[in-house]
Amino acid sequence: MGRSHWHVIEDEEGGALTVARRVPVRFDLAVETVLLGTTGRRRLAHLVRQDLWRALQSLRGYAPAVRVRRDAQAMHVQAGGAVMGRFDRAGCEALIAQVLEDEANRVRWMGGAR
Repeated sequence: MGRSHWHVIEDEEGGALTVARRVPVRFDLAVETVLLGTTGRRRLAHLVRQDLWRALQSLRGYAPAVRVRRDAQAMHVQAGGAVMGRFDRAGCEALIAQVLEDEANRVRWMGGAR
């Protein structure tokens, strides 16, 4: 595969950063989590996106999207994306939640995004 192109969109008003494969960004499925501590938004979004893709790459028509917002004490992450076609929303969102709540992933993301 050639060089990958990811859209990085910064929301100046809300302070969120979104990394997505397709624009306009769609969250046909999404799960949110909060990571305690602060770190770089862009790097964190890419790290989450990579693990999200590994978990859902067999989902036909899937294009991942991750939105990260930082406040004084935590990182708020919304992970999911767009899906072209039919899919099991509950099953896919349960899989995303499993990725987001995995303690090893959370530690790696916060350490790797500095």
